[in-house]
Amino acid sequence: MSEKKPSVCNIPAEPDYSKLKQVSLTPETKVKDFAEAQQLADEVAAKELQDFMLLSFYDRDKDYESPRNASDCHENSPIPGYVDYALYRNASLRVDIEDGRFVFFYLEI
Repeated sequence: MSEKKPSVCNIPAEPDYSKLKQVSLTPETKVKDFAEAQQLADEVAAKELQDFMLLSFYDRDKDYESPRNASDCHENSPIPGYVDYALYRNASLRVDIEDGRFVFFYLEI
């Protein structure tokens, strides 16, 4: 009788952004807060997508993500929970402001 080997879960080292549009913004004047960052990201989404919905985001200043606690089950994963959440819900657009200071994922609806 042969022994069954446990199945191995392939955890990617990097998120796969190949199926979505990506926009990186580095304004000349530093964004003052999350509200201003979201306004910028929403403007990009309005240009890139017809109708859209914000799926998830990250605010590095406050170390806050939405959905809240999405990274709780990603403790040893190189992919943050808010990213995984967006990718598995077929995000259409990723807007990165100031090299990851604020990151927004949108779904075209």
